[in-house]
Amino acid sequence: MAITSYPFDGQAASESQYSYLFRELQDSGVAASADSTAFRVTADSTGMNVKVAPGFALVRGHAILSTAVETITMPAADAASRVDRVVLRLDPAANEITISVVKGTPGSGTPALTQTDTGVYEIPLATVAVFASGTTIAAAQVMDARQYVGTHVGAWTALTRPATPRLGTLGLNRTSGTWEYWSGSAWTTLAPAVTWGTIIEKPAVFTPAPHGHSWSEISDKPGNYPPASHAHSWDQIQGKPNDFPATWHQHWWDQLLGVPGQFPPTDHAHWWDQILGRPGQFPPTDHWHGQYLESWGTINRANGSDRPHSYGPTGSTWYAVWVDGNHNFCRNTSSIRFKENVRDIEIDPANVLALRPRIYDRKPTVNDEGKHIEGRRDEVGLIAEEVDATLPEIVVRDEEGRIDSVRYDLLGLALLPVVQDQERRIRELEKRLEGPTA
Repeated sequence: MAITSYPFDGQAASESQYSYLFRELQDSGVAASADSTAFRVTADSTGMNVKVAPGFALVRGHAILSTAVETITMPAADAASRVDRVVLRLDPAANEITISVVKGTPGSGTPALTQTDTGVYEIPLATVAVFASGTTIAAAQVMDARQYVGTHVGAWTALTRPATPRLGTLGLNRTSGTWEYWSGSAWTTLAPAVTWGTIIEKPAVFTPAPHGHSWSEISDKPGNYPPASHAHSWDQIQGKPNDFPATWHQHWWDQLLGVPGQFPPTDHAHWWDQILGRPGQFPPTDHWHGQYLESWGTINRANGSDRPHSYGPTGSTWYAVWVDGNHNFCRNTSSIRFKENVRDIEIDPANVLALRPRIYDRKPTVNDEGKHIEGRRDEVGLIAEEVDATLPEIVVRDEEGRIDSVRYDLLGLALLPVVQDQERRIRELEKRLEGPTA
């Protein structure tokens, strides 16, 4: 008969009819999320073996359920490298679906799948690179090739999207992160990005039509207009005085005419800003400071600071000091009587734990006498730019806003939230270990 319909009460339906029915309801593939481990193929360099995770799948309307990890032995390696496939193989004649290996040809590409309409039908799980004369299969040699079932709106990678889709099949390409559909001959991006380069027949230039703008329509106009470089003749200047009393000013020596060869000095003085050509700095000479002479030269290091040898401290109170941008010392105070607007600060323990201790060498420098000074080597500390990324509260910037140093004295304060968070976690764990009280 030319027309067949099924299944109905009291009517026998064949295996091929049910297969035809169910494969129209659902595609072939793994019945799981596209990021699941169902029927995932892996390797761990344990001989010529791969492992296939449990899962559920449909192949041409037939179902396969695996409840345990299956170990599959790959065919022995050849003298040349090859690519094998691990597949789910439907064999209607044998009434079964099995996990099988399709061996590739040495030196050739990936072997083709067998996909007949009424006979053997294979769907891919993975491709396996078998190296020449190899004796093991490593994890990197296995490439996932699973296909997933779902509605006609699916999800796949560039390697696993349907090979023979129907016109209009829509899905998410997880490789490119774009939606695409089958146009009948190719996969086409549903919403392609439009750039200037993809626009066709655009003009090379755009000739503006005659138009005008009111002053109020012009944005970002300057408040005033500095005059361009120009000149005026003396007779064009109006209201000019007959003579010009001199104001305070300066001249370089080579700008003076008729200067005498020498000047007998008289007792006089000059303000500092009246001296021209003064040096920017003065190299120190041997001189006194207080009761100590620098030429004694013995310097001791105490608690990380340079101080003169045999320095005799006075008093019973010691203070930490800061140095400002002008190299002035100031006392570091902490009493509430010196502070106002006191408030809590939230420091994320993760930002403190992200700090990276580093070891480094200091760059060489040149002192005032032009002597080359090598920098310290194997110095341990933090990199201020890296600290600024997670804990900018303890980073110091110079007068120009550049990152300069780290407030190491504040590291202990920054560690308090870490310690407090760990204490809270320890107490919670102790309560869990003690269990509920009677």
